[in-house]
Amino acid sequence: MSPRTRTSGNRAGRQLHGGPFAYTVLALCTAGSLFPLLWTAVAASHDNTRLARTPPPFWFGGNLGRNLRSAWTDAGLGLALGNTLLVAGSIALGTVLFCTVAGFAFAKLRFRFRGPLLALVIGTMMVPPQLGVVPLFMIVARLGWTDRLPAVAMPTLVSAFGVFFMRQYLVEALPTELIEAARVDGASSLRIVRHVVLPVARPAMAVLGMLSFVQAWNDFFWPVIALTQENPTVQVALTGLGRGYVPDQAVVMAGALLGTLPLLLVFAVFGRQIVGGIMRGAVKG
Repeated sequence: MSPRTRTSGNRAGRQLHGGPFAYTVLALCTAGSLFPLLWTAVAASHDNTRLARTPPPFWFGGNLGRNLRSAWTDAGLGLALGNTLLVAGSIALGTVLFCTVAGFAFAKLRFRFRGPLLALVIGTMMVPPQLGVVPLFMIVARLGWTDRLPAVAMPTLVSAFGVFFMRQYLVEALPTELIEAARVDGASSLRIVRHVVLPVARPAMAVLGMLSFVQAWNDFFWPVIALTQENPTVQVALTGLGRGYVPDQAVVMAGALLGTLPLLLVFAVFGRQIVGGIMRGAVKG
């Protein structure tokens, strides 16, 4: 092995380290990202009178437990959290499954009008969702789903972004030769999807599932139209805390904190797998 080759190999295998400037920037970005969550917790630990003073509090008070109990009781967050978990989980599962199959079809299958259909799917991303609210609500009312969870889950089981995302991933990650070899062995399309496509697409599916879950959990616009306070999701339930002549901002912050904690728990449990999936999908060869 020549000295030049040995030097290149050492450089390729060497772990890169950031300098002081890089770590300073990362620390500032991390602090800026964590500040809203920290401020929510601080505000939730005080009362409404203290929050109205100037300057506002910068450290925790002693009312966090009381405010959390008030938010849990007043907003009915037990039912809301269960509903949101069911809706977000269904949307994430449906989006991952249907978008993976559709993305595989657009990426590797040959059929008529494939290009125009893909352009049509991408074009729907440019239409503001507000334009479809009236006809969508009419369909939901006709089906008898008003104030029921299927009204929130069913319209978003497939997303144009998810189809495009999976299509772009499978174009590069799934070799056409692998599909042809499976067909030569007599595998059906369903078997190819189960045993070839899904294992290859697993990293992208994890990312898409996480993004879909977070988006469904934080969705407010359509759930507040389709649901009521009798059968709410978390975001709909939290609107009940801000009502009244003088809303209790501390209780509102406590409710927002309770609604955010499940997302933090999900990312803490699955964050390593999701980041690892992104890196496996980014590194080829």
